[in-house]
Amino acid sequence: MWSVESLLVITVVMPLVAAVLTALLGPRLLGRQSHWPTIIALAISFPASLGLVWQVSQEVRSAPLPHEACHASSTSGQGSKGLARFGQIGQNSSAGLIGSDASGRKNRLGYERVIRLWTWSGGLLPGGDISSRQQAPDSLGPPPHIEVSLRVDPLTAIMLATVTVVSLLVAIYSVGYMHGDPGYWRFYSYIALFVFSMCMLVSVSNFLLLYVFWEAVGLCSYLLIGFWYQRPAAAAAGKKAFLVNRVGDFGFALGVFLLWMTYGTLNFHDVQTNGHTQPGILGQIFLQHPEHYVGGVLGTAIALLLMAGACGKSAQWPLHVWLPDAMEGPTPVSALIHAATMVTAGVYLTARCLPLFLAAPIPLVVVACIGGGTALLGALIALTQTDLKRILAYSTISQLGYMFLAVGTGTVLGVTAGMFHLFTHAFFKALLFLAAGSIMHAMGGLIDLQAFGGLRRYLPWTHTTMLFGCLALAGIVPFAGFWSKDAILVAVGQQEGWVYQLLGWTATLSAFLTAFYIFRAFFLCFYGPERIPVEAEGHLHEGPAWMTVPLVLLAAASLVLGAYFEWTHGFAHFLAQTPSLCLAGLAQEGPRAAWSSHSAVAVVSTLVALAGIALAALLYLGPRTFLETLTQASSAVGIYWLSYRKFFFDELYQLVIVRPLSSLAHLCGWLDNQAIDGAVHGIGATPQTLGGLFRGLQMGFVPFYALAMILGLLVLLGALMTG
Repeated sequence: MWSVESLLVITVVMPLVAAVLTALLGPRLLGRQSHWPTIIALAISFPASLGLVWQVSQEVRSAPLPHEACHASSTSGQGSKGLARFGQIGQNSSAGLIGSDASGRKNRLGYERVIRLWTWSGGLLPGGDISSRQQAPDSLGPPPHIEVSLRVDPLTAIMLATVTVVSLLVAIYSVGYMHGDPGYWRFYSYIALFVFSMCMLVSVSNFLLLYVFWEAVGLCSYLLIGFWYQRPAAAAAGKKAFLVNRVGDFGFALGVFLLWMTYGTLNFHDVQTNGHTQPGILGQIFLQHPEHYVGGVLGTAIALLLMAGACGKSAQWPLHVWLPDAMEGPTPVSALIHAATMVTAGVYLTARCLPLFLAAPIPLVVVACIGGGTALLGALIALTQTDLKRILAYSTISQLGYMFLAVGTGTVLGVTAGMFHLFTHAFFKALLFLAAGSIMHAMGGLIDLQAFGGLRRYLPWTHTTMLFGCLALAGIVPFAGFWSKDAILVAVGQQEGWVYQLLGWTATLSAFLTAFYIFRAFFLCFYGPERIPVEAEGHLHEGPAWMTVPLVLLAAASLVLGAYFEWTHGFAHFLAQTPSLCLAGLAQEGPRAAWSSHSAVAVVSTLVALAGIALAALLYLGPRTFLETLTQASSAVGIYWLSYRKFFFDELYQLVIVRPLSSLAHLCGWLDNQAIDGAVHGIGATPQTLGGLFRGLQMGFVPFYALAMILGLLVLLGALMTG
């Protein structure tokens, strides 16, 4: 049987091998077969990731429970009855396990394995205790101990399985979609490198390495979004994504600096050397003694700076504007970015660093407010868009908002619900994007809903599979989105305070809007009068099996995976053994758990979703008078144009940020070229100017020089005589 360490290394390394081989052999040798290294590598990585999940789950089950549950202090008196629907994550199931790391240590909270590859920078803080750890940054002590280490815990295992399976299906789909593209080998090399970077991002056990691969993911997204760089729109979209993410990443970098200055280390895990222990920021010592986490202004600053990085990568307000423009890249790239890689990194970071967010009261409320507000904002903008891929892009922004809202509750149920939604969303959002790619393939590159319609007779497989994706996104039972979205609504509803109650109603409204806008797009694509554009001539048919099979597999996953993990409670039980979720004192559920009814939430959310679908059917399948009346009324009060123009965020940022900075850059350029360079050039020209004044005296005639000498002598004599 393969060991956990071997499975992790295989999962992570294979995409890198594929990227290198494709880059080296693709241009000259592989050509149109350049997809094989990436597909084979991912076909190895995906089973390895499943094996990793299996191995970790077996070790979690076989590990005996300690005498005290890691959350006992936080759940006493609350009861666990409210968790019946989403999975009994009660005291016994989420107790800290006696897991074993490579050294075989016992009495650990949760399960983790740390695989140390090599030491980048040596040095251990004196004494290795908590006090020396926090004082060391103020002194010239030994260098930081930075290891190149990978970690395995339930959170990492889930993320790896999600990334590799979706990436494999996208890579297979791309064989048909990208056929004939002149950059075929380059596309697959970028895809493999993208997957490798994401796998490393969720596997490293150090904030510095996390930042390195955080930037690597950003670089790959820039290359893929701007893949068709010959097109000005694609090149501009790539630059926009890169620059907007730099804003968030700058905040993330500051957060990493503050972590080092505060805790004296950047490792997640505890480090043992020569009998001394250096506590890791997310290590066992701090998890068992959370009072040592720094709160106050400093703790709040750390958490909010980390959240700034998460907002950039996961396209949350106010850094959400890059994601819709990223649709200029190939559609498989959109599916990969939205479903399983880049945009999920922010949610992963927030869930991983939950203990840091709990150290101060403000950050989690900020996370929840940003998530809930972005969920509503994305849904409102998607209502009126006509570009199918942009509708799906704003849908992703909205659904990521749900995930942040769930994590912002700060409970095990909330974080588990958010990660469960990340998992289910990966499948049905990949399905929706690949279905959009199939439509685009049949329409000769068109994706504007105003240009075509009534396509169900020509694209039966795409019609059926996209219907599955729409039902899952709308949250209709028994599709995957129903189980995960309802769990989020329950987690938010269990929180006290008017802020969380308002966010709960906001999430419910967003659910109604989600069902409306996705079925609006579905009805416009496949129903109504047949409208076939001239660009579709010769293309109006289903794609090849390379494209159709991934659609069917993703549709099946969107139907069964959510219900399976809900009924077996396997996802919740497994994820709850992540060390960050076994923090001492962490609440299992919100304070209103005893008054929260899962059944009531399920009924309300289902009725809300059905109402959204019914309204979409009435407006887009019924008489046009209803739609025209509603459009005119909303346009008269300005609501329609606010949504259609995306609340003018792009124009606002152009006015407030881009143009002032551009003017400042031009001013600095003028000062550099005219003032600074002018002064330097002036100093350099002074000797030349002075020399030019006397250059005329150098005639080269001896009589002139003799006359000048005589005149000079006479002047001197005259001066002496008058003196």
